[in-house]
Amino acid sequence: MGSRRRFRRRRIRAAILASLVVFFIVVCSSLIPALFNPSYGASLSSRAAEWARGHGLGAVVNMVETEWYKLNPPKVGGKPPAGSFTGPTLPTRSIPQALHAPSRLHSPAGAWLPGEGVWHPAGRMVDGVPAILTTTVRPDALHTSYVVGVAWMDTRLLRAQLYSGSGIPGGGPFTHMAPITTTASRTLDAAFNGGFRTQDANGGYYTDHRAIVPLRPGAASLVVYRDGSATVGAWGSQVAMSSSVTSVRQNLDLIVNNGRSVPGLLANDNSQWGATLGGAFDVWRSGIGVTRNGALVYVGGPSLAITSLANLLVDAGAVRGMELDINTDWVQYSTYKGRRNAPVSGTNGASLLSSMTEAPSIYFQSWWIRDFYTMSVRPAADDRTIAPIP
Repeated sequence: MGSRRRFRRRRIRAAILASLVVFFIVVCSSLIPALFNPSYGASLSSRAAEWARGHGLGAVVNMVETEWYKLNPPKVGGKPPAGSFTGPTLPTRSIPQALHAPSRLHSPAGAWLPGEGVWHPAGRMVDGVPAILTTTVRPDALHTSYVVGVAWMDTRLLRAQLYSGSGIPGGGPFTHMAPITTTASRTLDAAFNGGFRTQDANGGYYTDHRAIVPLRPGAASLVVYRDGSATVGAWGSQVAMSSSVTSVRQNLDLIVNNGRSVPGLLANDNSQWGATLGGAFDVWRSGIGVTRNGALVYVGGPSLAITSLANLLVDAGAVRGMELDINTDWVQYSTYKGRRNAPVSGTNGASLLSSMTEAPSIYFQSWWIRDFYTMSVRPAADDRTIAPIP
C-alpha cells in the first residue's frame, strides 16, 4: 500500500514537472522573440510588457508598473535642461499661400523662461518658408523640470497621409504601410504616431475604401481627405463619411471642442483616457487638434495629465482636439530636412524632443507595425486655400 502511494506521488510530481516544462517552453518560444522585436518598443522592459498585455497578463503588468511608478514619480520642481528652448530663428519671409504663423505659446508653468514658447522652423522649407513650426514649454506649474513639444503644421503647404500598420489596425496589407518609400520620402516633412491599439481605442478605423473596425458615432476622429487636407471632429456631427474621405482614425472622445477643454475632464482619470504606466496620470501623452484656419497642431511629451494635454492644444489654437497615443515608447514626432524633391531617410530626421524614446528612423523600417501619419510638401500646382473651421 505504501509503495503504491509513493508511486502515485512520483507520478503527480512528474506530471507537474512536465506541465511546468511545457509551460516554460511555450512561454519562452513566444516571449523570447518578443524581447528581440523592436516593434514592441525600444527597451526590453517595454517589449516584455507589450508581450504580456497581448497574452492576458495586463493586470500583472499594471501591478509591476504601479510599484515602479511609486518609486519613480515625476520630479516636482526644478528647471529644464540647458538648451530646452533654443532653435533656429524664424524667417520673416512669407508666401501668399502660407498660413499666418502663430503667436508665441503661453507657458503652463507661468512666466516664460528665456526662449520658452518661441516658435522655430523645422523640416523642409517651401520656397524659403517653413511649413512646420515647433516649440517647447513646461507642462504645468508643478513639474517644471520637464518640457513638452508642440508642432504647428501649415496644411496649405502640406498633405496628410495615414499609414496603417500590420499590428494596428491589422488586417492588411494596405496601400500605405511602413516603410516609407524612397519616392514618398522626396516630399516628406514630418511623421508622427497614431492612436491606441484598436481594441483600446473605443473607436473605428477606415482606410482603403473599407472600415477595418466599424466607426463609432460621436468618437473623436482624425479625418484625411483626397486632397490631403485633414481635420479633427466628433464623428457623425462635425465630420462624416463622403466620397472625398480617404481615412478615418478614431480614438476615444474629443478633449477639446469649441476652442476649449471639454467639460468633465479630470486630471487623475485613468479609466477613460488609457491604461497609463502604472495607472499614473502624469505620463507621456500625445494629441492633435485643428485650428480655426485649418492648421494642425500636435502636442507630445512627458508628465502630461489629460487636462494638461487639452489645455496645451487650446493654447496652440485648436478648436477641436483629441488624444493620440500614450506612454513612453509610443509618443513620437519627427521632422525631416532635405532639398526640394530629394529623398530623405531616418538619418535626416530630428525628434520633436530629444527625450523621445523611438528614433525618426522607425517609419522607414518594415518591422514597424503601428499606424502613423506623414505630412508631405504639396506640389506647387497643388497649392490651395483651406476653408476656415466652423
